Amino acid sequence: MRPLAVLLVIVSLGCAHQPVANPSTTAAAADLSATVELEEFRVPREGAFPHDPANGHDGSLWFTEQKANTIGRFDPFVHTFREYRIPTADSGPHGIAVDAFDDVWFTASTHGYIGRLDPDAGAVAEWPMPDPRAKDPHSLAFAPDGNLFFTVEEGGFVGRLDPRTGKVDLRELQAGSLPYGIVIGKDGAPYFCEFGANRIGRLDPATLEVREYVLPEGARPRRIAIASDGALHYTDFARAKHARLDPQSGLVREWPTRAQPYAIAITPDGAVWFVETGVTPNTLVRFDPKTELSLSMPIPSGGGVVRNMVATPDGRLYLAESGTNRIAVATPR
Repeated sequence: MRPLAVLLVIVSLGCAHQPVANPSTTAAAADLSATVELEEFRVPREGAFPHDPANGHDGSLWFTEQKANTIGRFDPFVHTFREYRIPTADSGPHGIAVDAFDDVWFTASTHGYIGRLDPDAGAVAEWPMPDPRAKDPHSLAFAPDGNLFFTVEEGGFVGRLDPRTGKVDLRELQAGSLPYGIVIGKDGAPYFCEFGANRIGRLDPATLEVREYVLPEGARPRRIAIASDGALHYTDFARAKHARLDPQSGLVREWPTRAQPYAIAITPDGAVWFVETGVTPNTLVRFDPKTELSLSMPIPSGGGVVRNMVATPDGRLYLAESGTNRIAVATPR
């Protein structure tokens, strides 16, 4: 068992801005349903509000049930569910990630802590935030060195948790930043969306110094994914764009979407997938960065706002469909 103690360390902000270019290319749209099978599965607990999915090492689909105070596991091969109740009431489980030991970590967005579920024992450990202003940890991602990095949305922090020591460090951002989605880049550093501003941040994994990339005026990046070449693809929720940021040059390319792109993931073949949530039903889109062509298909149940999805090593996608109380698996035919 890992320690439950928390050390309180607060660090100050440092940032730099990068230049941005802003060309746009229009991508063609066509039918995706001929090449992808999308299966949806209703979560057993009504009103669970599945929020974020994660891929287990055995291929299982883990997900948070935000309104049910529960962590769910779905076996996509035999179509069975299992649920794990969180002991602390009204924790509001939100983000989720699986570590190298198959423990499941989550952000408690309404109770101000990061939790770890031991699926074998069913036990949950908690690491509270060391600053009471960091009341709503949001999304999280594991770095190659085993450290867990996370965002705190309304509190305006990014942070690091060392699972070996239980030490939590926070870095405060500019007011109104609303740090949101987070991913680990090819350089081992966390990159995160600032949903309240037109910026993407990079957190130095050792010093916690922040470097910021300025995006086109009015951009509101929400979710982010890493490509094999190190480029960052993100959804610009406000301006209805899917965009690519080169972290080396700071250059941005954009492609139009229909409305409110949200969840985004990149499969091992390099395809960029995202969900348009400002249309009914929500639409799953596959974008080929080489040809800049898109394929799309409606989500049968409507999706109910697909807030997040992840790609599996074998090229499938796991989706959480909050409003329809479903999770989904997209498999190439």
